[in-house]
Amino acid sequence: MWGKFAKQLLKSKVLRCSVSEKVQRSSHFPSECFLQSIRCQHQAGVLLEELAAPSVAMIQNVEALSVDRFLRVHWEDGNQSLYPFVWLRDNCQCPECFLHSAKARKLPIENLDVDTGIGDVKLTNSKKVSITWPDAHHSEFHAHWLKKRCFSKRSRTEMQEELFLPEHLYWGSNLDIPTMSYDDILNNDQSAYNWLCALKKVGIVLLEGAPIKQGELVNLGKRIGYMRLTFYGYTWQVQDKVDANNVAYTAGKLSLHTDYPAIQYPPGVQFLHCLKQAKTGGESVVVDGFHVCQRLREQNPEAFRILTSTQIDFTDTGVDYCDFALQSKHSIIELDPNGSLLRINFNNATRDSVLNITAEQVQPFYSSLKEFVSLMNQPENTFCYKMKPGQVVTFDNWRILHGRRSYQSGTDISRHLEGSYLDWDVVLSRMRNLKKKLQPDN
Repeated sequence: MWGKFAKQLLKSKVLRCSVSEKVQRSSHFPSECFLQSIRCQHQAGVLLEELAAPSVAMIQNVEALSVDRFLRVHWEDGNQSLYPFVWLRDNCQCPECFLHSAKARKLPIENLDVDTGIGDVKLTNSKKVSITWPDAHHSEFHAHWLKKRCFSKRSRTEMQEELFLPEHLYWGSNLDIPTMSYDDILNNDQSAYNWLCALKKVGIVLLEGAPIKQGELVNLGKRIGYMRLTFYGYTWQVQDKVDANNVAYTAGKLSLHTDYPAIQYPPGVQFLHCLKQAKTGGESVVVDGFHVCQRLREQNPEAFRILTSTQIDFTDTGVDYCDFALQSKHSIIELDPNGSLLRINFNNATRDSVLNITAEQVQPFYSSLKEFVSLMNQPENTFCYKMKPGQVVTFDNWRILHGRRSYQSGTDISRHLEGSYLDWDVVLSRMRNLKKKLQPDN
């Protein structure tokens, strides 16, 4: 079910926007939105197939607006697009200006005339725009290429959605966790693509049927690209250890947190492979941090402002893969330049006693953080599950806060998870390449 869900959501931008709006506006849990979106897609199967077919962009005519230095394209669908002369010259696709094998620009910016005009412009077969520049250089642009790069707000938004998949489906305690076959992920491109799409949209996916052996995560990492090396190694063993160098390596309760805010660029995706599970305790707890952030923004805008604007120190010191003495600064809730949620940086164990704010700012900060954590721990926001040997949970470490209930430990290892990290750059790269392979026409 989740495979079809992810595949169909990405086929239709119209439907994706519809589902996203319903979820974003909901102040409760989106399990109803999950079901509603799935039902909607089932009922609109024909529409989805029609939307999946790419339309061919055709141009009616073009004109150069020399005073404003714009090329105006009149499309056969009645719309118009403006393209600045300087942008067209900068993005000339000829072999002299562009290395197609690397999809990289060869034209140096120092050789670009930012005030360039146009010598001549022609339209060929409604599909190509041919430009001769004042220095007699020739450029040719395909209609489809231009259409995708239109500077209208709608087109720019669609392109950003296609490149980065920014939509999220928020959830709470009634999450129906997406579950997929580990073997299918490794051996089937469509399954791998569906997995990564669900991971990006929902934030967490459970894989079942992985071999119960240490080191298996290396194969899953290679399926995407490469794993991230940290001071704990490429993989690390979550089990009760003597003289533990991390609170996760104990049998006690782990409060909700994101991993590794003590480094300047925390890993984006985390894998945890269950090799052995405790008979008593050891349940995993997860929270959709972005959903909680939205609730905090609505309920206490001042607390949200403080947690997005106050830089907090994190630290981590010890020896593992090698010795380390880490120090970083992050806001607890990090926003992108557009004010959208980007990342949560919170690990109470590694939050430093160093606090680089005035004494008067300390109390408001603690009050804001306490309210944020209280919201996280509300029963309606938490989802609890107990992993079984052979299961691999994959989740967005920038969005999902995770924790663990305490468990009984003895002389033998009673619970053993193996973990690893990947960066979102690597994951999104594989997703785009899989999409290109599976949907070449798009």
